[in-house]
Amino acid sequence: MNIREVKGIGEKTEKLFNKLGVYTTEELLEYYPRNYDEYKTPITAKSLDNEAVAAFKCMIVSSPSVRQAGKLTILVIKGKDENGDIITLKWYNMPFLKGRFKIGMHFIFRGKISKNVFKGKGSQEGDIILEQPEIFSLSDYDRKLGAMQPIYRLTEGLTNNLVTKSVKQILDGGYQGYEFLPKEIRDKYSLMFYDDAVRKIHFPKDFQEMNEARRRLAFNEFFLFITALKRFKNKENIINNSYRLYASDNTEMFLKALPYSLTNAQKKVIEEIRQDFKSDRAMNRLIQGDVGSGKTIVAIAALLDAAYNGYQGAMMAPTEVLAAQHYENISRLLTEYNTGIEAVMLSGSMTAKEKKAAYEKISTGAAKIIIGTHALIQEKVHFENLALVITDEQHRFGVRQRENLAKKGMYPHIIVMSATPIPRTLAIILYGDLDISVIDELPQGRKPIKNCVVGRDYRPNAYRFMENQVKEGRQCYCICPMIEENESLDGADVVSYTDILRKNMSNNIRIEYLHGKMKPQEKNRIMKEFAQNKIQILVSTTVIEVGVNVPNSTVMLVENAERFGLASLHQLRGRVGRGEYQSYCIFICGSDKPDIKERLDILTKSNDGFEIAGWDLKQRGPGDFFGIRQSGDMDFKIGDIFSDSITLKSAADAAAYAEENKKDLDSVSIQMLENKLEKYMKNNFMLNL
Repeated sequence: MNIREVKGIGEKTEKLFNKLGVYTTEELLEYYPRNYDEYKTPITAKSLDNEAVAAFKCMIVSSPSVRQAGKLTILVIKGKDENGDIITLKWYNMPFLKGRFKIGMHFIFRGKISKNVFKGKGSQEGDIILEQPEIFSLSDYDRKLGAMQPIYRLTEGLTNNLVTKSVKQILDGGYQGYEFLPKEIRDKYSLMFYDDAVRKIHFPKDFQEMNEARRRLAFNEFFLFITALKRFKNKENIINNSYRLYASDNTEMFLKALPYSLTNAQKKVIEEIRQDFKSDRAMNRLIQGDVGSGKTIVAIAALLDAAYNGYQGAMMAPTEVLAAQHYENISRLLTEYNTGIEAVMLSGSMTAKEKKAAYEKISTGAAKIIIGTHALIQEKVHFENLALVITDEQHRFGVRQRENLAKKGMYPHIIVMSATPIPRTLAIILYGDLDISVIDELPQGRKPIKNCVVGRDYRPNAYRFMENQVKEGRQCYCICPMIEENESLDGADVVSYTDILRKNMSNNIRIEYLHGKMKPQEKNRIMKEFAQNKIQILVSTTVIEVGVNVPNSTVMLVENAERFGLASLHQLRGRVGRGEYQSYCIFICGSDKPDIKERLDILTKSNDGFEIAGWDLKQRGPGDFFGIRQSGDMDFKIGDIFSDSITLKSAADAAAYAEENKKDLDSVSIQMLENKLEKYMKNNFMLNL
C-alpha cells in the first residue's frame, strides 16, 4: 500500500519519505528506530557520563529570570540536585512557565544536556545546562519511568513525531504481518511472532522487549539473505567459463619491475585467481585483506592478465574519491612501466563531454581497464568484451549491484575485495556465493602504528602533538561520530570540531572538514587538496574509512571512540602508517566506564585486523546496538554481523535445516516462506526464479 494512503501524509510528506527510501506502508514498518528515548531513573551531575538527554531531581534555588535575545525569549532558573550541584534550566519562547516555579519546590526535569566538553577561551567546563526540559512532579515521573519512545533517522522537513504517528496509524489500522518462519524454527530459537516483533520494535514497553523484537527481525534478515545466497550460488555454479584467461609474461614483467617484492600471500592469491581464470567455471572470488596488505596490486595483476589476453576488465569503487584514487594510481603504473595498456575513468560527476569520450573508448575496446563508480552499471555503458569485474569494498554494493555490473559482459569473472576484517567463520556465511582468498601478510618495511587510549582531558596534549607533526611536514585526521551538532546523540561533530581546532591551532595550519552529505565534487576537491598537503588537518566522519591513501598522514585522532566498533576503529587506523614515517593513533574516550576503556585498550595490543575482529565478536553484545555501525554490515536494516553474530550463526543453521527438510515442515509456512523469498530475491538479487 502506498504511504499516501496513510492519513496525514500528503504529496510533500510523501516526497520526504521517498528521500529515505520509503514508498510503501511495508517499507515504513521496516524503517526501524535508530534509537529510543527512554525515561530513565534521574541522575545527579556527578554521575553524568556521556548522556545526551537525562532527568534530574532538583529543588528550585533561584527565582525565574526572563531575558530577551533578539526575537528569542529565554527563561532561566537554577536547580540543585540531590548532591547539591547546580543545574541551569533554560526554556526558549516559553515565558508563561515563570509563575510555575517557586524557591524550595521539587521537580523532575528531563531534557537535552548542553555541557562544555571542549576546553577553550571562555569555557566553563563542568557547567551543566538543561535545555527545554520536560517538567514532571515526582509522582508523574514515577509513572513514566521505563517508557521508551522511538527515534527515527530523519530528513529535513520530516519530524520524528510525524514518523511515529504514521507508523502507529498503520499498526492500529488492522496491520497483520504474515508469519513465514515455520513453527519448528521459531520454537527451536525462541523467536517471537513476526507480527509482534514489528509492533514491539517500534513501541517496546522496555529494553528487554525491544531486544527480543530486534533479535527476531535480525534473524529474519540473516535467514532470508543466507537462503537466497545459497540459491544464488547454486544458480551461479552452472555458469561455464566464457573467458579462459592465461597468465601473461607481460604481467610478470610488470610485477618484477616494481620497486618491491610481492609478499607470499599476494603471490598465493594471484595464483588462485589464475587457476580460476582457466578453470571450467566463471570465477566468483572474495579477496579479504587487512588494511595495507596490498590488495590493489593483486587486482592490477588480474586486470593486466585480462587485458593482455585481449579482453576488458572493470573495477568499481564505492565512492568517487576512491575511484579517482584507483584511476590515478593505476594509470601512473601503466604509463611508468610501459605496459601499453590504456585505462579510462567513469563517474557521475564527469561532464557530458568527458562521459561521451569514456563511453566511446569503452565500447570500442580502446580502453582495456575501466575504473569507476556505480556509473559503470548505467544503461549507456557498453563494453566490447568485458571478461573481468572487480568490486572494491563489496559490502557497500551488495549482490544486486555486483550482478548488474556482471551483466555488462557474458558472465565475466568476478572478484570482490574487502578490507573489512571479518572472521572466517562469519565470512563463509556472509559470502556464501564466493570462494575466499585471504591476504594475511603485510608488506615488509611497514612501521607498526603507535596507539593510545586517553580521556577528554588529554585533548590539549593531542592538539599540541598534531601541531608538532604538521610543523614537521606531516598531516593529520580527526574523526568525529556525527556531522552536525543538532543530531540527537551526544558526541563530537565535524562542523563544530573544525571550528574548535581552528581556534586552538596556529593560523598557518589549514583545517577543513569532510562528510558523506557533501556533494561529490566538493568531497573530491577536499580529498585532492588533502592529498597535495594543501590541507594539513582533515576533520571527517567515517567517510574516509574506505581506501583513501595519503602516505604523508601520520596522526589519526578519533573522538568518542567508545561509539565505534573495534573493527571500524581498526579500519580508520588503516588510513595512517601508509608511508615511511612513524604514525600514531589517538583514541579519545568520552566515557569513564572501566569496561569501555578495557575494550578500546585491545587496539593498543594488536594491529592485526582479524585478531581485533575476533575480540569484537567476543565483546560486543546487543547493548551495543546504538553505537556507530560497523563496516561490512552488508547493508542489513537492523542486523549487525558483530553484535548479532550468535543470531547470524543460528539463522545460517536454520536456513540449512529449512532447505533440507522442506517436505516435513508445515506446507502453509513453507509456501509463505517461498513467497517471501521470491520477493526478497527479486529486490536484492535481481533473479527471476
